[in-house]
Amino acid sequence: QVVLVESGGGSVRAGGSLSLSCAASGSTGSRDCMAWFRQAPGKGREGVAAIYVGGSSTAYTDSVKGRFTISQDDAENTLYLEMHSLKPEDTGTYYCASARACTLSRLWAGDYIDWGPGTQVIVSS
Repeated sequence: QVVLVESGGGSVRAGGSLSLSCAASGSTGSRDCMAWFRQAPGKGREGVAAIYVGGSSTAYTDSVKGRFTISQDDAENTLYLEMHSLKPEDTGTYYCASARACTLSRLWAGDYIDWGPGTQVIVSS
């Protein structure tokens, strides 16, 4: 089992920036992919960005390309999401997730088996 805990959410004005972190513990060596998902009020969960554990390949949903960057610190078992030029439509609860295997570009929640409790991001206009 892998335990994930997100931090770094908050409220910002449109155009601002936020950084999210996800601390992983447990059987992290058994996971090949990590990702960020988000869920806006009244909407389904959406894949935001994903990365292969220990690798450099990444994937992003189109709406965040050029604005968000996913990265990882393998030594610290920490996943990051740098978010810039935030828009009100980026508002939601952001979740960290890990998978034994995944198709990175698909950003499909069904691939991911471990989930954090989420951290809220609010972007006001």
